[in-house]
Amino acid sequence: MLSRIVRVLSIVPNQNNMATFSRRRGKTEEVSGKTEENEKVIKSASKSSQKRKHVVITYDSETEEPNDAEDAKIAKWEPKHWREVVDNIREMRKKKDAPVDEMGCDQCHDKDAPPEVQRYQSLISLMLSSQTKDQITFAAMQKLREHGLSIDKIMETKESKIGELIYPVSYWKVTKAKHIKLTTALLKDKFEGDIPKSVKELCSLPGVGPKMAHLCMKSAWNIVSGIGVDTHVHRISNRLKWVKKPTKKPEDTRVALESWLPRDLWDEVNHLLVGFGQQTCLPVKPLCGSCLNKSLCPFGRSVKA
Repeated sequence: MLSRIVRVLSIVPNQNNMATFSRRRGKTEEVSGKTEENEKVIKSASKSSQKRKHVVITYDSETEEPNDAEDAKIAKWEPKHWREVVDNIREMRKKKDAPVDEMGCDQCHDKDAPPEVQRYQSLISLMLSSQTKDQITFAAMQKLREHGLSIDKIMETKESKIGELIYPVSYWKVTKAKHIKLTTALLKDKFEGDIPKSVKELCSLPGVGPKMAHLCMKSAWNIVSGIGVDTHVHRISNRLKWVKKPTKKPEDTRVALESWLPRDLWDEVNHLLVGFGQQTCLPVKPLCGSCLNKSLCPFGRSVKA
């Protein structure tokens, strides 16, 4: 009889055991909920990547090296006086005090973080920078870094919170918060927690185009794969007539520039022209009167004093 009582008591949980079981169950459900949420994000990211229109990359130099000997045999078109123009822009930019010099995307990452985290932060800063001033991008990156800017941390962060952190970058609510979440999920699921090492794969990520991809290859991997053409480079190249015929899209400008500009200048030209565009060759009311290239620039010559 006594043995029966002991057996019955042993299977009846006491209050402490019930409380412990409840806490464990709660934690398990919480972890399970986060796992399910992350799986949904990863599935959504994969679908977004598959649905995205194919980005045509005319020249992907990390897989194809130019043949200098062959190039030398072919007479290429190039704009007149372009070397003098470059030297003049270097002179005007020698103080390196434009916003891009102090708060550009290459200045936004945590230089003490592990290499893969630095690469991830470089990519995120470029995603934020589209149609956004460097000062605003830099401030948003500071808030993200204070929150914790790694793949694992962003996977744990709700899209709405990411939106709060990156406000007021352009399109913060409509696309950028969503693209950051989707891209992060793809990096974790398909790229082993790092960013891709090719322009083609970078362009497969939501919110990443050729300009960002080429700039990211340099800032994250120290590989010059092409010229990063943003609104400043696009505008100035057309004003200087550095393109054989006017271009309407930045990607067309990139192809045109790479057809004649020596490869050893591809890395420099973006930074050089962006700062020049921020300080002198402004979108509206450019300071042509004080520009050293006024007599060499077709646009500058057309501006009345």
